[in-house]
Amino acid sequence: MRPTPSRPRLLQAMIDAFSLPDLRRKILITLGILIIFRFVAHVPLPGVDLEALHELFERNALLGMLDMFSGGAMRRFSVAAMGVYPYITSSIIMTLLVPIIPQLKALSQEGEGGRNKVNRITHWLTVPLAGLSGYGQLVYLQHEGVIGSTAALPMAAMVMSLIAGTMFLVWLGERITEHGIGNGISIIIFAGIVAGLPEMIGSSFLTGGGQLWGLFFYILIALATTVFIVYFIEAHRRIPVQYSRSVFRGGRMYRQSGSTHIPLRVNTAGMIPLIFAMSLVLFPGVVASYFVNPVEPNIANSIVELFNPNAAMPMGLFYWGIYFLLTVAFAFFYTMVIFEQQDLPGTLQRQGGFIPGIRPGSHTKEYLDGVIKHITWAGAFFLAVVAVMPFIAREVTDVQVIMLSSMGMLIVVGVVLDTMKQMEAQLVMRRYEGFIK
Repeated sequence: MRPTPSRPRLLQAMIDAFSLPDLRRKILITLGILIIFRFVAHVPLPGVDLEALHELFERNALLGMLDMFSGGAMRRFSVAAMGVYPYITSSIIMTLLVPIIPQLKALSQEGEGGRNKVNRITHWLTVPLAGLSGYGQLVYLQHEGVIGSTAALPMAAMVMSLIAGTMFLVWLGERITEHGIGNGISIIIFAGIVAGLPEMIGSSFLTGGGQLWGLFFYILIALATTVFIVYFIEAHRRIPVQYSRSVFRGGRMYRQSGSTHIPLRVNTAGMIPLIFAMSLVLFPGVVASYFVNPVEPNIANSIVELFNPNAAMPMGLFYWGIYFLLTVAFAFFYTMVIFEQQDLPGTLQRQGGFIPGIRPGSHTKEYLDGVIKHITWAGAFFLAVVAVMPFIAREVTDVQVIMLSSMGMLIVVGVVLDTMKQMEAQLVMRRYEGFIK
């Protein structure tokens, strides 16, 4: 099918997608699982003071980051309060351990079976991480007066409920990956972020009636940031590669060659550096908050103010400046870890490929290392600028009622682009098959 002149291409693509039975089934399965996720996010744990919980979220930025991954479930402290955050943590830990531990590295190089075993270890690691995280949250909320004193058995039941909620969301995400459209875990997070947008936008217009122009420029900054993210997510450096092979034809051996390219992404690390940087920069303030004395201010009060993301100028410059530098540093660190794990020079050599003008082996490795380091500068500063964009938007527009989320915008844009690419690939494949028939 070809788009008619009277219909925009995007609208025609949507019509085409729903006209194909198997693709329509994938889309409906994805939407159905997301509806189940939103129902689970509203199943509360008993004994939680919601008003005290809301006040706690207003003064703790780290809880706001965790709430983003849970899709708003943590703000209501439902059984899905931790979302898929423990699974993401487990995946990051495994990504860092695979190139370090020889057994895991060998396992990851055993093809599909080895990767499945690594994925199974990641799932098993998620369970204790979810249990520790859930118990820590319950103890913290009890300390803050959000939940009452609980005995061992009720506490164990609540921890088990939180673990079950996390693993159920992970299972839902994998069902989307297997039977639906897109990366299921990312879509679960995406759905949670998008679900909170109407409430946030509505409250901003209700409470910011005197700042209409500020809200207007705030939205412009958000749109410009979105375009900026799209540009850098899609940006990559093409490394030309040639392959040579021998074939028999008419009793003689001939050498055939073909050329292709390796797309090295400018932003190889994704949003992981933002998670590392935010966790590290928020940690001193969270620890110091336990020692704050409202009657006689001490050094803990100064640390909490210093590491407060909502602090006004000039105090806010310290927090966001540290955040900027840590994002750049973690972008380089994580990119090099991922690049070493991919082992592109070894893969090229095993497949008979080579970069024109570069000798295989150590010379290819040195060349690729140099290229990835150069383009990572652009990716690192891109992530750092996106990281501090909430602070810039707040100071330029003087709008305090809403707050851009750097990771939220990266997740939303990345998931939308990835899902659109997968749907486009499905449509192109089916049109090609239909043409052959």
